[in-house]
Formats: sequence, structure tokens, C-alpha cells
Amino acid sequence: MPFPEQRPRRLRVNENIRRMVRENSLSVNDLVYPVFVCHGSGLATPVDSMPGVYRYSIDILLKNLEEIVKLRIPAILTFGLPAKKDAAGSGAYAADGVIQQAVRAIKKEYPELMVITDLCLCEYTDHGHCGVIQDNYVVNDPSLELLAKTAVSHAAAGADMIAPSDMMDGRVGAIRSALDKNGYVNTPVMAYSAKYCSAFYGPFRDAADSAPKFGDRRSYQMDPANADEAIREVRLDLEEGADIVMVKPALAYMDVIRRVKDEFGCPVAAYNVSGEYSMVKAAAQNGWIDEKRVVMEILTGIKRAGADVVITYHAREAARWLRDGM
Repeated sequence: MPFPEQRPRRLRVNENIRRMVRENSLSVNDLVYPVFVCHGSGLATPVDSMPGVYRYSIDILLKNLEEIVKLRIPAILTFGLPAKKDAAGSGAYAADGVIQQAVRAIKKEYPELMVITDLCLCEYTDHGHCGVIQDNYVVNDPSLELLAKTAVSHAAAGADMIAPSDMMDGRVGAIRSALDKNGYVNTPVMAYSAKYCSAFYGPFRDAADSAPKFGDRRSYQMDPANADEAIREVRLDLEEGADIVMVKPALAYMDVIRRVKDEFGCPVAAYNVSGEYSMVKAAAQNGWIDEKRVVMEILTGIKRAGADVVITYHAREAARWLRDGM
């Protein structure tokens, strides 16, 4: 029936009825908080392009994770800054690497906190690319061996989940095989399956000191114009053993999140990346937006698009707001 018999505003007349018919809701259980960890002690170095984000030494990170645990954020995603870099990214898979040390310390202090380790070589290589370089090109298959080696070292340190972000072909299968052969059959893999070559990563590269020293990453990260390709990438990762698939970034790729969820019905993560975070922070600092409302609208929108897991630098603040009943 048309108006006046149909009046959709009847279901918006007060907060209680709006809550009753609300289709999507954001929970602290949906959130993953990314952290940057470095060697040293007593360090909390602010990332200028990401207000509120720091590079922490392990001792200071442990102190800051106390609030994350109290807020009941279920998981963190760790990124490491090594003391030294080399062409092979050896700090990524060293037994005493910064992530390996951090994971052991976190799991000892907070055994209930889920530690997801980002798995890539770009933070550890002196050239800043995500794999082995030959003739100024990132070669795929030789990179898989190092990625698999890194995955095993993370699991051995106590990582609860491995998250490969390199976008090499076949890396999920190589990592799954290596984990299984070394006894880590119950360690899940969250694959950065549809990771786009995006301009939204700029602040992250400041934080992780991971900008490529030559060229760019278009030969392995996805073209922002493509969506069908994302479906093919996700299908391949699931066939190789991925337990959760990810779309990254989130805001410009809501359609991809929805397509992945509709196509596969599997657990889907979305990464609300550094550039998306920093734009909100900059606008809020200038008084142009209501930060709380904008953040919660963005995170709810990512959920509405189909994400089961939302990785976001806003997680700590969002968890506080959810706790306080916003």
C-alpha cells in the first residue's frame, strides 16, 4: 500500500522502536586493534600522520594492552619494526625477531588476548618490497619459502592466527602446508585476499617504515578498478586453506566486501586502514565533524557491507564508546 497507509516514519518515532528494528549493530567482539612494536625499552613514539597511534617497545606495549583487555577487545594485529633490515628480510623470521619476542611477552602477560601476526617482508627488507627481488622485480615463488618460514616462526612464538598480507600467488597454500608440517594444524590463517594497491596506505608506511625504495606494488597488489578479480583471489585463498578472508581497504571497497560475503558466505574481515583513520582524525581536529558519530557510522557501515571482523585503529575509542552506551 502507498502513502498515507504506509508511513515508514512510524518505526523511527523513538529510540526504543529504532533499536527494535535495527538491522545491524556493532559490537566490541567485531573489533581488532592494530599495534606497532619496535625494539628497545621505554619507547612510545607517536606516528605524526596517525594521531593517537604510537610505535611501542614491548614493555610499554604490554602496559597499553591492559586497557585493550579490560575493554574486551578480543584481538590485536601486530606489526614489527626491526632494528636492522636486509635484502632477504631476515628479521621477519628470526627466532629473536621483534614480533617473535612481542608475541611471547604478550601471551605470557595476557594469555586470553588473541594475537594475530601480520605476515609480510616489507617492514624487514631494505628495499621495502614484500618479497625477494631479482632484476628489480618481486619474484613470486622464492618469496613463498621465506613467508612460510616466517609463519612457522610466528606460530612457534605463540601467535594465535597468521595474517599474510604480501599478495604473492600461492602463499596461503605454502603457509598452510608449512604450519601443518610443523604441528600447527590448529593455527588459523586470515588472508589479505583482496588487498588493493591503494593510496590510503600512506600513514601506515610512515608508522611501519615500509615504503618501497623503488617502484611501487602494482605488480602484486590489486588494481583499485577491479572487483571480479577480488572474487577470484578470494576463491583461490579459500581453496588453499584460508580460514578468514580480508578486503583491504574498507571504505572505497564496500561493494567488494558485500560481493565476497554474498559469494562465499565465509568469515570476512575488512581493514579500515591508516588513511581512512587519519582523514577522520584530521577532520575532527579541525572541528569539521563529530568524531564519535562519524567513527561509529563508518564501522557500522563496514559491518552492514558484510564484514564479520573489522580491523581498525579506532578500536580502542570505539570500544570505550560502546561500553559507555553510545
